[in-house]
Amino acid sequence: MADPNGTGKMNADNNRIVEKENLRRIVNNVIDTTAVIDIHTHLFPFEFNELSLSGIDELLTYHYLVAETFRSAKISPDDFWKLTKPLQADLVWQTLFVENSPLSEATCGVISVLDSFGLDTNAENLAEIRDFFQSREASMHISDVLETALVSELVMTNDPLDAREVEIWRKNQPFDARFRTALRMDRLLNRWQSSAEKLNGQNYKVESNMSGQTVREVRRFLDEWIERMKPLYMAVSLPDDFVFSTDDTRNRIINEIVLPTAREHSLPFALMIGVRRNVNPALGAAGDGLGRADVSAVEQICVENPDVRFLATFLSRENQHELCVSARKFSNLMPFGCWWFLNNPSIISEITRERLELLGTSFIPQHSDARVLEHLIYKWRHSRRVIAESLYDAYERLLNAGRAVTKKEIQRDVTRMFSGNFREWTGQNTPEKIVTVNISSNKGKRIFTLE
Repeated sequence: MADPNGTGKMNADNNRIVEKENLRRIVNNVIDTTAVIDIHTHLFPFEFNELSLSGIDELLTYHYLVAETFRSAKISPDDFWKLTKPLQADLVWQTLFVENSPLSEATCGVISVLDSFGLDTNAENLAEIRDFFQSREASMHISDVLETALVSELVMTNDPLDAREVEIWRKNQPFDARFRTALRMDRLLNRWQSSAEKLNGQNYKVESNMSGQTVREVRRFLDEWIERMKPLYMAVSLPDDFVFSTDDTRNRIINEIVLPTAREHSLPFALMIGVRRNVNPALGAAGDGLGRADVSAVEQICVENPDVRFLATFLSRENQHELCVSARKFSNLMPFGCWWFLNNPSIISEITRERLELLGTSFIPQHSDARVLEHLIYKWRHSRRVIAESLYDAYERLLNAGRAVTKKEIQRDVTRMFSGNFREWTGQNTPEKIVTVNISSNKGKRIFTLE
């Protein structure tokens, strides 16, 4: 960061060896003042209309809290889904925040969001909280949330087979440039039969058995959407039983269409593995589960495609050590984030420490997976604390081993993990975003500046 007074003091401070008694304070300060690129979310700018979710009712009806509510409330899933969204939110608030202490990570996250806006976290009802969120102007609220979370950019999940998105994209209207794009492949790879019908409906000549012009037509489909969306990467969520050695339709599409597209457009391919869909169908989106996957599937795809860059994350905690070991063997493999059911402080801490010990700073420690805008606040507030503790312990080990460390080196390492690795992986040459923070209290104002 530049010295605003031209005295050289800031540069001298950054290059000064950090004393052990100051290490925790400096690590915390760097973590708290470094902007992050949130590389995987389900968020949209307000220009995407009903796809852009925000506010207390959306926060409380997020599927994490819905599943937790069913453990305490005397209501069946069928009766719950018949309620309007505000009534669902009222029930969740009464059950999890009034009648019980909000101790889970999901409920504590809502508390963090309310606290960041100075709202009553012990409210008996949602009246004043609703009034606050309803009074917010959309674009200003988005900026406030991003600045509070210290998120400089975020990556959406964009599905060209989602009719709502297709309608918006075809209007070719500009939207908030801080929302970047990722081309999602779930329907194409996991639901080929219905996808083939949709593609034919968009005038692409494909066959459900992958014959004829199908490969060429699906390539044309992807090429056209890449041109329209300008994605930073392609991505797919895969089940826990995914293997890469079979000749099924999904692997044919990956081998004959997705990987050639990745090469041609120099796009990384993100693999998110371990989902078990509809473990309890009555819960809807809250009914999905997880399973331990076979990491050798990722190793095989890396071996066979050394010229393609892969991002990878697994849903099962038990797969994390295997992924770290695999990443040591493949320079085209980038582990990222603590996904979905792994987004709990105790597990984030374990995974982050494991990655630091095996990979140094050559990984992306977290993404929010946020579906509601305000999730960014709590998911990054909570994750920053855990990452800071993990880094502090790593630097303390380094000091005890006999190697000095400077603040400049700490800033370099945090910037690499929070944005640099992703920028390099996706071929971005834009300058890093540096954050200066003026904090007079826990409600202090955060201001983004570019150096």
